[in-house]
Amino acid sequence: LLQTMRTVLNSNSKVTVLRSDLHAVMNQGFLDVPGNLFQMKFRNPEELQNDIELKCLNDLMSFLAPSTDIRVLLNCVFSNLQAFVIQPSRSKEEFRKLASDFQLRWNFLLSAVSKAMTLNYADSFG
Repeated sequence: LLQTMRTVLNSNSKVTVLRSDLHAVMNQGFLDVPGNLFQMKFRNPEELQNDIELKCLNDLMSFLAPSTDIRVLLNCVFSNLQAFVIQPSRSKEEFRKLASDFQLRWNFLLSAVSKAMTLNYADSFG
């Protein structure tokens, strides 16, 4: 998986197409989720802050560029986990709950993105 990611990140054309298609999926409402929860163009910044997984994906997309070191992307994910899951946890039990909630929502979002990318942008994602 890491080798595949490095191959994609080292290709200017693949990264450009992937970024463009990801932005299209996010902004054009292609995600198959109840109530178009992730359609951003009609949402205000305060609402986006409440959707941690969407903020994490947007952060990752902002770092996605040709020749990006994969460690930069991993650090981005870690920073968001630190800010939204690890630091707010006051106990082991609270950490487990925050971590499991985040993982469930993150997986749901990534599944919706994967489905939308496969159906609408197979060239960049297939």
